[in-house]
Amino acid sequence: MRIGLITPGFSASQDDWCVPALYDMVRALAQDDEVTVFALRYPHATTPYDFFGARVVPLGTAQGRGAKRLAMGWRALRAIRRHGPFDVLHALWAHEPGFLAALAGRLSGTPMVASILGGELEDLSAIGYGGERGRLNRRLVRYALRRASRVTVGSAGLRHKAAARVDAGRLVLAPLGVDLERFAPAPAADDPQLAGRPAILSVGSLVPVKDPATLLAACARLRGDHPDLHLHLVGDGPLRPALAGRAAELGMTDRLHLHGAVDHGRLAGYYRRADLLAVSSLFESQGMAMLEAAACGCPVAGAAVGLLPELAPEMTSPPGDAPALAAALARALAAPRRPRAIRARAAAFGLAAAMRRWRTLYAGLYDPSGPS
Repeated sequence: MRIGLITPGFSASQDDWCVPALYDMVRALAQDDEVTVFALRYPHATTPYDFFGARVVPLGTAQGRGAKRLAMGWRALRAIRRHGPFDVLHALWAHEPGFLAALAGRLSGTPMVASILGGELEDLSAIGYGGERGRLNRRLVRYALRRASRVTVGSAGLRHKAAARVDAGRLVLAPLGVDLERFAPAPAADDPQLAGRPAILSVGSLVPVKDPATLLAACARLRGDHPDLHLHLVGDGPLRPALAGRAAELGMTDRLHLHGAVDHGRLAGYYRRADLLAVSSLFESQGMAMLEAAACGCPVAGAAVGLLPELAPEMTSPPGDAPALAAALARALAAPRRPRAIRARAAAFGLAAAMRRWRTLYAGLYDPSGPS
């Protein structure tokens, strides 16, 4: 099949992880299908290039707004037409990519899939997060969801929310897949040493929607029962200085380890060495870190967001509630560690299974007498 993917950003090369789940998805699809990726804003270039057999067409718009955004949209439509025809168009994120894929599909008669991969339907005004906060984004998403042949989501919770806007016949649960070979329980010689017993790990950008401050407060509450507890934060972001200051206030300075950004290829070692992956986000559409940790046999506990209620329903807590999060983490730490059982739960979300779902979805929309 000829598949056109539209996304805000994509890997600039085979050495750039940019959005790791899309890296793996495109690499896997390109093994058997003719794949073209239209990258709207990143990389900041305009020369097409090869990516494991897929063709990447970057628009190089960066953070352009207003007239620049309109010009980018026009260039994207022209590029989709020039590199087509396609058997199916797939928008990865339902706002800008969704609108452009829907419009291109309408103009060419091509079926279109829109995947809600982030906070397109959210309005967390207190932290300035969510696509619902902007009038233009609301309109883009509304048009995409109305025109899409299928709308996919990555978790049951998001499916429930999207059901208010998309009829059941078009709404599909299709999580992005985790590479079960890269993320596996078997230790490697270069796995890092993580201080503390327990060593609690969190993987994600240090931004408000990930709510690392609540996780820090929850860990401070656990010190009585776990005097050697250490918290390891993998990821970087604007909250890093505030977290260091808050750790000092809580007496956690020597127990908080800010590892910064870690190459995606090295993350498995952190999951294998951790005693627990903690989730503190206020929202997740799916939560790839949860799947990566579980695939490595690492227990997962925390806020009931994304896939966590499906992976470990007994280890969840309401988002933004430090005492409840501490209790959930305590339950997980007290439970016997069963890495095989944990990995078995993640296996249903493996990359191979995800590729079968995507190809089945595309095939169900493909019309041999259509535009190609």
